[in-house]
Amino acid sequence: MNFIKSLVLLLLSMASYTAVAVEYRKFDQPEQEAVYKVLIEELRCLVCQNQTIADSNAELAQDLRRQVYEMLQQGKSKDEIAEFMTQRYGDFVLYNPPFKAKTGLLWIGPVVFLVIGLVMLFLFTRRKRNTQNIKLTEEEIKQKTKIRNLLNDEAEQ
Repeated sequence: MNFIKSLVLLLLSMASYTAVAVEYRKFDQPEQEAVYKVLIEELRCLVCQNQTIADSNAELAQDLRRQVYEMLQQGKSKDEIAEFMTQRYGDFVLYNPPFKAKTGLLWIGPVVFLVIGLVMLFLFTRRKRNTQNIKLTEEEIKQKTKIRNLLNDEAEQ
């Protein structure tokens, strides 16, 4: 019985720990809250890399959310905050990085791979079509018929 009580107490203490992870930010204006939500959805967590700072529970993401909140409270605009973050962490912090020489491969790469794939598909289908249209000589037709007959005989036995 003591074991069960201890287990329940342990599980309840863990549940209260997870409830602390929810952050609440108070904004003076609804516009600030809207900008905050947009910014935390546009900034990438540098630890997780596949999540926004809104989705991540990493400490760095929490710090970035706090920093975005504080900068909004100081009256900074969305563009100023995004510029500050890119100066500090580079274009990688943005989920939609701007088109620059450094980020050109990120923007052009998928198009290049798509074009290469379409060209390969075209070449393969063209080659297959050309091989199907080849005329067989009289001798090749006789050999093909002979092979087909042999296979049919094998299948019947």
